[in-house]
Amino acid sequence: MEMGLKGRTVIVAASSEGIARAAACKFAAEGANLALCSRDEMKINATADEIRQRYSVGVVNEAFNVAEFKKVHRFVERVAKEFGRVDVCVTNAGGPPPKMFLETTVEEWHRAVELNLMSVISFAQAVLPYMQRNQWGRIVTITSVTVRQPVHNLVYSNVVRSGVVGLVKSLSNEFGKDGITVNNVAPGFTATERLKEFAAASGEAAGITGEDFLQRLSSETALKRVAEPNEVADAIVWLASERASYVTGQTLLVDGGSYKGL
Repeated sequence: MEMGLKGRTVIVAASSEGIARAAACKFAAEGANLALCSRDEMKINATADEIRQRYSVGVVNEAFNVAEFKKVHRFVERVAKEFGRVDVCVTNAGGPPPKMFLETTVEEWHRAVELNLMSVISFAQAVLPYMQRNQWGRIVTITSVTVRQPVHNLVYSNVVRSGVVGLVKSLSNEFGKDGITVNNVAPGFTATERLKEFAAASGEAAGITGEDFLQRLSSETALKRVAEPNEVADAIVWLASERASYVTGQTLLVDGGSYKGL
């Protein structure tokens, strides 16, 4: 299926590993030019080099923290200068630490807001003028199934990521007239390094192994397994494509049926 992404410029944040890295590779396979960022310079350089060699597309990459407003804006300006346009922006950031409410701190609440909400706002403010100029754009945020079904021990994520959903709906209403769609992908438990860390910590608290805890998570889904990063990446690329041109303001759950609501 032709996705209409060849020659487009796509920003994928926090893309050195996991779901965002898988999405970056899929965008490259569609012929899009990429702008990649991550806090880990070694990993993002390696990802960029692999994509250049494998797909022969243009790649700009830079190491910085997406919670830093000025660096986000400078990066977007650099991307626009390099490729002449910004068409797609996939926002992403590492999740806040697992905590129960009475274990949380004010400092960690501020960090969670800066990383998982303000970073999305920063990218949106930076890319929207370029998308308006071309009367075409796609913003896709990556959050979590926690925006629909709060997860035990993830109170930061349960609260802060829900703010992204409000932002997505607001932006979709404001910028739809400019040919810009704004959507959210909410993955369920996905086979990433973060999930392994979460399972190990949660398993220890429950008196079981991390592997047993993962099995417990799998049993709670309709498909009886966790997702692979590529499966979530497919949803991201579809929402960014011409094939999803009449979809905006939506949260797409990619959770294997773990959400129990209607």
